[in-house]
Amino acid sequence: MQKMLLITTLVLAIGMTGCQTKTGTYGAVGAATGAVIGGVIGHQSGKTAEGAAIGAALGGAGGAATGHHQDKKDKTE
Repeated sequence: MQKMLLITTLVLAIGMTGCQTKTGTYGAVGAATGAVIGGVIGHQSGKTAEGAAIGAALGGAGGAATGHHQDKKDKTE
């Protein structure tokens, strides 16, 4: 079940990378990366799914923030 959640999260995140803005693209890449890293860390404590979910949320938020900053920077250039 935990592997299925991780795979589903990754597929959804990668599927969203077709967005036109860097906010969406960076957010999706951050979520996918965060899910993998969180899943690995969570696996060490026996909570793979929780780690993947937390990692996806934090990675997605961080990636979206970075992408938003890049979008704003691109508009001013």
